[in-house]
Amino acid sequence: MTALGLQIPVLWQTVVLLSLSNIFMTFAWYAHLKNLNEKPWWIAALVSWGIALFEYLIQVPANRIGHTEMDLGQLKILQEAITLTIFVPFVIFYMGQPMKLDYLWAGLCILGAVYFVFRT
Repeated sequence: MTALGLQIPVLWQTVVLLSLSNIFMTFAWYAHLKNLNEKPWWIAALVSWGIALFEYLIQVPANRIGHTEMDLGQLKILQEAITLTIFVPFVIFYMGQPMKLDYLWAGLCILGAVYFVFRT
């Protein structure tokens, strides 16, 4: 992938695409708890599936690009780190829940996992 004639490293292509897909995933999985709480579950499921389609349209190419240079374990740990990075602001700013110190500890654990899976 090139942007302005520059070659973007596979890792960064993967991170950006997985981050975008994770935004859709987070909304598909959790936004219905705020926005569709009064609706029947099947309506929430249909709306969530519609949102999840966009997640998959981005996530599948992200994993294919990432897999050209990373193994499955690295892709999975990278995804988990991105998930926490997206989920914490979502919980605080969109869902209006308080920040917890446990989010910091969880983040540090995932950073440790990232270190171990990417060290050479």
